This record gives sequence, structure tokens and C-alpha cells, in this order.
Amino acid sequence: MVEIIPAIIPKDFHDLKDKMSQVVGLAPLVQIDVMDGKLTPKPSWPYLNSEDTDFVAIKKEEKEFPFWDQIDFEVDLMIKRPEDVWFDWVIAGAKRIIFHIESTDNIGSLIKDFRSRLVSKDSALYIGLGLALDIDTENDQIYPFVSELDFVQFMGIAQIGFQGEPFDERVILKIRELKEKFPEAVVSVDGGVNLESAPLLVEAGATRLVSGSAIFESDNIKNTIEELRKVGT
Repeated sequence: MVEIIPAIIPKDFHDLKDKMSQVVGLAPLVQIDVMDGKLTPKPSWPYLNSEDTDFVAIKKEEKEFPFWDQIDFEVDLMIKRPEDVWFDWVIAGAKRIIFHIESTDNIGSLIKDFRSRLVSKDSALYIGLGLALDIDTENDQIYPFVSELDFVQFMGIAQIGFQGEPFDERVILKIRELKEKFPEAVVSVDGGVNLESAPLLVEAGATRLVSGSAIFESDNIKNTIEELRKVGT
């Protein structure tokens, strides 16, 4: 079964709430792209303001995350030094955290710290962990960490941080290469995922498809999600 995950790059808290409202009931979980403008060319919420009051209130548990009781979320931390902030997102209610291997020089220590501070897999409070890598990053850089991950997330575009970028077919070879070495690894693809690329990605071995513009710019979001989900059946 292929998991379809709508991706949101929020401009602010209200934009996040609006986007989430469009997929409540259509998908069990969304991905929120959190960008600081250092790992990526442009920042997103909550980095658009140095001290975003909405996120501060969420971290202090004074304010609820949008639709927290109707839809779950994961965060793709497209930021430098994710070790400084990842636990804030756990407090906010994230069900999965995604680190980028290019974001820190201490990815091994970061993964170890993440695993040591959170509950085991048999707990209902378990937080999933993914490691993302850019299209130009060699697969062997993640091999030492695959056993510690819940999934590997390949970027399916050359320029991260933007929605609507063209699909880069090199990701298909990267998926196949990983699956040959780690057949049991769960593979996610983020970027360039649409009705044309999805069958190619699933055939290569991906079971998690993260899609932003193909979903939110669709004339019929429900139908698009359903069509993407059919790819894996």
C-alpha cells in the first residue's frame, strides 16, 4: 500500500491551517516543510519571523496545532543545525521527524540523541525518524544509518525548497540502488511527485509519496489524492 502525504510549505500559521483544512479526511497525515533560509534559498513558517508568536505559543503548549485531533503531521526539517530545534516539534505533536543529511556535520550523533530521548517502537507515543538526502548526495552516505531509520526520503527534484520543480529521473536509480542493498528499507520520495512520476517511483520501490503542488494546485484535491493512492494497487 502506497502512502500519499500532502506537503505544505506554510507562509504563516493561518496559511498552514488553511492548507490542512483542505486535506482533513483525505489523508491521515501531512508533511510540513520547515525551512530556515540557510539550507534552502527561502525560509518558511515559523522562520519568516524571528520570534513567531504562534509557534512560541505552541511550544509552550498554550496553543493547539491546527486540526490536531483530525490529522497528524510530520516535519521535514530543511534547516541548518536541526539538533537545536527538533524536540520543539516533538512537543508540538509531530508524529515523524525528517532530518537532511546535508544539514549538519553530526548526523550520526543527532540520530543517536533522537533515539535515546524518545520512546521505543512498541509505544503508542513512538515518533518516526526519516533521513532525507538531495539528488546529488551519494547514497553511500546514508548506509551507516539505515538500520536506525524508519524510512529514507529521497528528494525527487534538483532544487529543494520549492514546490512545482520538475521531476528529476535520477531519483529512480537512487531508489533502486538503495533497495538492492537494503531490500527492507522503507523509501519515501519528496519533490516532483505527480500522476506521471508516481508509477515510476512505486515500480522502483517507493512506498511513501510526498506531493505538494500536484495536490494543492489540483482542481479536485480529493480526486488527485485518490488517483495517486491507486498507483500502488
